[in-house]
Amino acid sequence: MSHVVELRSDTFTLPTPRMLAAATAARLGDDVYGEDPTVAELESLSAKLLGKEAGCLMPSGTMANLAALLTHSPRGGKAVVGAESDIYVYEAGGASVFGGIVYEPITAAEDGTLPLDAVADAFEVDRDDPQFALPAVLTLETPHNRRGGIPLTPGYLAAAGALARRHGVALHLDGARIFNAALALGVPAADLAAPADTVQFCLSKGLSAPIGSMLVGDEASIATARRYRKMLGGGMRQAGMIAACGIVALTDMTDRLADDHAHARRLAEGLADVPGLRLDPEPPRTNMVFFAVDDEGTSHTTESLIEAARVRGVHLAELGRGRIRAVTHSGVTAADVDRAVDVLADAVAAAPRTTR
Repeated sequence: MSHVVELRSDTFTLPTPRMLAAATAARLGDDVYGEDPTVAELESLSAKLLGKEAGCLMPSGTMANLAALLTHSPRGGKAVVGAESDIYVYEAGGASVFGGIVYEPITAAEDGTLPLDAVADAFEVDRDDPQFALPAVLTLETPHNRRGGIPLTPGYLAAAGALARRHGVALHLDGARIFNAALALGVPAADLAAPADTVQFCLSKGLSAPIGSMLVGDEASIATARRYRKMLGGGMRQAGMIAACGIVALTDMTDRLADDHAHARRLAEGLADVPGLRLDPEPPRTNMVFFAVDDEGTSHTTESLIEAARVRGVHLAELGRGRIRAVTHSGVTAADVDRAVDVLADAVAAAPRTTR
């Protein structure tokens, strides 16, 4: 098969040559002892970029989010989460399994926000009544993955943070792609992170590092989260080889995310002209394009269209029932985008039309 256009996720990014060179040249130590200088450099850089006091390198975003929830909530406490958030849907219920934390899911609006009146209702429990789990942490996600990659605005995040503080509840921000959100909104990432007590962001998605996520926050929270990292098996030894790639990710790769956003817009514009497909939502705000099969235009199902694209060399994935997600990243060029549009148009044209 010729070159594959990989659009399933930006987790398929490969490390850049500069990352690989940095990894082999990194100064190393034992990070469990706190003695890896390259890890320390990455953690300091991450905290500075997000306007926080401290940072901790984690093997994955799932572990970073879990460590944050364990840090903010006692056993039996309540985490208020989005019903379609990655923490609730894709992270295996870890806060309940490992921390005895109760999830209270709230349905997000189409723009990815959790309605603040519903959040307030979740916070307002009778603290003297032993049958209620007491709210301990609110989690928000930006950009919101299953809401089309839409970023939360600084104003909304500030209002949510203020509401949480009034109720003595911590705010954790799952900012896996926070630099995409900041770029889309035209603000520094630190502005989005400011209302949150802790923030998680991924090095291994659009920033193209091979592994790792960062958790940043105040010194006390990060010290506690570091202990949970060890407890969860996330303590790493000569992790400077990973951290060196993360430093390159933060110094070389954030500005080029604009290319991914431009390619997502190009992809959406092309798909909008393909009969039998419809964008949902439109237009893309970051590097994600969501679209669906139009029942009135083609006999394809979601599954059959994904397979038809796969055998033609374009990889896509379903995310949410009946919706296909295409994610642009550093491994996708403008020519790849045009090829993907042509492949999908060809696949739709090859299927019988229907009026069902």
